[in-house]
Amino acid sequence: MAKGVKPRVKVPKTAAAGETITIKTLISHKMETGRRKDGDGNVIPRSIINRFTCAFNGNSIVDVNMEPAISVNPYFQFEATVPEAGEFTFTWYDDDGSVYEKKKSIKIA
Repeated sequence: MAKGVKPRVKVPKTAAAGETITIKTLISHKMETGRRKDGDGNVIPRSIINRFTCAFNGNSIVDVNMEPAISVNPYFQFEATVPEAGEFTFTWYDDDGSVYEKKKSIKIA
């Protein structure tokens, strides 16, 4: 597991049924491409978040595969329509096999 990895998610607490909301996600990660060298000339191994998914009540909304060109601390902003109260599950997959997950609930107002 990479050190200092911290996922953050911003989802409104409430929405009207059928409303489209904006979701923002950020994960703190160094994102090494595997092409840089350290001070001794050794290649720093690749270590990136290679996939991000978001599901609402178990139904996939977003599924993104990432490559080494993605920036440090990947940020995603997207819109989703909320048909009912429920729970969003955000998952980030690391090259080292680590999986980071965050859940956020939303209520219908």
